[in-house]
Amino acid sequence: MSTVSRREFVAAASAGSFGLAKASNGKLALMGGEPVRKAQFPSWPKFGKPEEQGIREVLQSGRWFRGYGKHVERFEQAYAQLTGARHCIATASGTAALFTALNGMGVGPGDEVLVPPYTFVATINVVLLQHALPVFIDTDIETFQMDATKTEAAITERTTAIMPVHLGGGTVDMDAFLKIGARRKVGVLEDACQAHLAEWRGKKAGTLGAAGCFSFQASKNLNSGEGGAILINDDDLADRCYAFHSNGRSRKGDASGFSYLAHGSNERLTEFQGALLLAQMTRLEEQSKAREQNAAYLTGLLKEIPGIQVAKMYSGCTRNAYHLYMFRYNKEAFAGAPRAEFLKAMSAEGIPCSAGYSPLNKEPFLAAAINSKGYRRLFPEKTLKHWQEKNQCPANDQLCEEAVWLTQNMLLGPRGDMDEIAAAIRKVQAGAPELKRA
Repeated sequence: MSTVSRREFVAAASAGSFGLAKASNGKLALMGGEPVRKAQFPSWPKFGKPEEQGIREVLQSGRWFRGYGKHVERFEQAYAQLTGARHCIATASGTAALFTALNGMGVGPGDEVLVPPYTFVATINVVLLQHALPVFIDTDIETFQMDATKTEAAITERTTAIMPVHLGGGTVDMDAFLKIGARRKVGVLEDACQAHLAEWRGKKAGTLGAAGCFSFQASKNLNSGEGGAILINDDDLADRCYAFHSNGRSRKGDASGFSYLAHGSNERLTEFQGALLLAQMTRLEEQSKAREQNAAYLTGLLKEIPGIQVAKMYSGCTRNAYHLYMFRYNKEAFAGAPRAEFLKAMSAEGIPCSAGYSPLNKEPFLAAAINSKGYRRLFPEKTLKHWQEKNQCPANDQLCEEAVWLTQNMLLGPRGDMDEIAAAIRKVQAGAPELKRA
């Protein structure tokens, strides 16, 4: 990842010191003062003639289904080559990718899958769709990632998969998860839906476990509105996943025929989306480098602000995709102002921020699912009775009270945008006593 030298940082800080001081001494925009930033951050998605040409080509061909066209297949080949994977199977969404991969790995009713509580709900929904039991592993609060050190103790004879999420574009401790999986003979499925081009020790996220799943939903760094992909190195698993995602049809047979390898679903990507992804891939590396460079510079600025703790990366994370730029907010360094007030103040200063995820393990729908008739038939009463108490995640509870997110598009502009983000935080910190009284 690109880093900022001390000389560059000091020079930039000196150049911007007057503006920073002015912002810090000014009246909060929430209280009627002038905002630090008035311009919009870069819009998303980025598109142009390559996307228009690709869509037009598919439209005019009349071959909109992947079984008749070639754009999805071309994308699969290109994404496999980019990541170093043996196989890529494109799917209708990141959720579809996870659903397909779990089926290919043989996860089914009565099984248990180890998951993080700090993730998008799709990670859990796909487990429930298999009528398997999600078992939550607490978060490493320093990195925002699933804590590998708390994983092995949760494995039982029913555990069929470990599904860590490369949250925000950083990576989990893959060395630890792979060792646990190998030792306990449990497959590791990487949820890399937010981690396009992220790396663990120089290898692309999504290529280290049994399979890795990606999302191309509208907010993602590689975007086709909706879409997903599975990266797989094992030939047999790839065959099973392909068959499942295409209603049980083998990829070696006739796509329009009526013979089936296994049961399945329709989780296929369309040719239109394949064309979009091929065009979007031409922008991916340049955009990724811009995010990395801006994130490194911003981290240097935020490290100087008391009460702001930027999410750390494990030493093995050799590239962060920065789908999210995440940090923790300590209200004690902001005169006790609640995080909700900090977020409002930042938004008023022209810096939109998010509070991020809430504790997924405490969602009411989970208790309803696990107390359903189907789960009572599949799992012993004792297992279900103690499920909730076993799935307490105190570190994650704390993280959900402190987390602040910036979205990936905010890292695509000039370096001055990062100065304004830092200036806004300093200004809010200086005005925090007033903010708290309000």
